[in-house]
Amino acid sequence: MLTQRSRYALRSMLFLATAPAGSPPIPMTRIAAEANVPRKFLELILADLRDAGLLHSHRGKMGGYCLSRPAHLISLGEIIRIIEGPLALVPCVSRTAYRPCKDCKSEADCAIRHAMMRVRDETARILDGTSLADATAEDLVAA
Repeated sequence: MLTQRSRYALRSMLFLATAPAGSPPIPMTRIAAEANVPRKFLELILADLRDAGLLHSHRGKMGGYCLSRPAHLISLGEIIRIIEGPLALVPCVSRTAYRPCKDCKSEADCAIRHAMMRVRDETARILDGTSLADATAEDLVAA
């Protein structure tokens, strides 16, 4: 299940993805209002996304945030990993934060592990295959 922090990050990034290319940076207050994200959480989330290289921030009166890459080159999976960490539901199937389960007798024979591996793979396939541009286009089609 996605945490509220991830939902806030996704909503914020989806809003930024709707800005026309070359438009001025969008102030944090506008992002917070349009994406319906509390400002105190948004500051931390945008800082994490900026530090990970997904956003550019600009200071000053005309400052704000903009995507650092085109929306079609930023996937939902990338955003969630920055905010949450690995997509795997159990550590023994994580590609980036593998840890064996303490109570597992045999990873090779563990039915839970095999099922969670399929869940991880399908989740990653869908999230990594869906860009901000795809998601905003789908929103437009659904509306």
